[in-house]
Amino acid sequence: MAKKRPQTKARRPQLSGAAGAVGADGQVPVVGAREPCPCGSGRRYKACHGRAAAHAATELVQRPFEGLPGECDWVALRELVPAATAELTLKDGLPEGVPSVTLATVLPMAWPALRRDDGSVLIGLQNDTASGDISRDLADTLLRALEAEPGTPVQGRRAPVDGPRLQELLDAEAGLEPVVHSGFEFWVPDAENATPEVAASLERANAAAIPTVKLAGVDAAYWCETPEKNHLRWVMPHPEEQLLDALARLHAAGRSRLGEGTRLVGSFRAHGLTVPVWDLPSGVGADDVEKPAAEFAERLAAALAVQEPLTPDERRARGGLTNRQVTLS
Repeated sequence: MAKKRPQTKARRPQLSGAAGAVGADGQVPVVGAREPCPCGSGRRYKACHGRAAAHAATELVQRPFEGLPGECDWVALRELVPAATAELTLKDGLPEGVPSVTLATVLPMAWPALRRDDGSVLIGLQNDTASGDISRDLADTLLRALEAEPGTPVQGRRAPVDGPRLQELLDAEAGLEPVVHSGFEFWVPDAENATPEVAASLERANAAAIPTVKLAGVDAAYWCETPEKNHLRWVMPHPEEQLLDALARLHAAGRSRLGEGTRLVGSFRAHGLTVPVWDLPSGVGADDVEKPAAEFAERLAAALAVQEPLTPDERRARGGLTNRQVTLS
């Protein structure tokens, strides 16, 4: 099974603590459930604003990126890829003074977002979010970044429960074109003159990043290199049960490999999608699996179209694959 990506994202700062006044942005701080609500109502927090906060934190959206262009790549950038960026296109266009908005896997100091000196915006995707809807939290961060002063980071917070989601802000007709980087130098225009804090964060992030390459011939498939063996992790959009049946048919027929020495070892779930994983020999690079992956995509398409029940051998293959399945989110 593929190893988890390096721990480049930091834990979200906890908001709990002593009661205080409502913030200048209208957000009610989170306090202990039995403490007086910071809004001044005189009721306990759990019986006042804590109701909405608990609802926001527990209502998990299983597919937060559904409906966005390149949903599979959104999942990959969130869960698999250490260093990557992708330009975002806003539905209503860029505000004056904002030359670009860029999605990034990780930002320095684990900032949720950064408004650069030139007015451009970077949005971090791998940060922990405050509610069960990543899309709503990211949309809130994006809107605040667009209004932030140039040269300042944007801190995390719980998005308003009635706030917009990314699907309402981003142009559905624009594609998502991830660019995978070997390191995090994209953080700063001039890495040599970065502040000591950012330079230290950059050094730590680069040291932890696993070499990763996005395949060119198929969608949302990412090769990565580890000391023991290499892997291919491929985010797929198909319904889980249908996909597992198709993978089982290929596996039982001995047609699930990506070349000699490779092996389909299982899959995991991430944000409502299934991600099959192959082990590759250490000498097999990204270029080596481009053609086999394209050929596998054709075999998979044919297997997905089969309607007959699984044979006993195929059921056993499916059981082996599902026994090694885990859920990341």
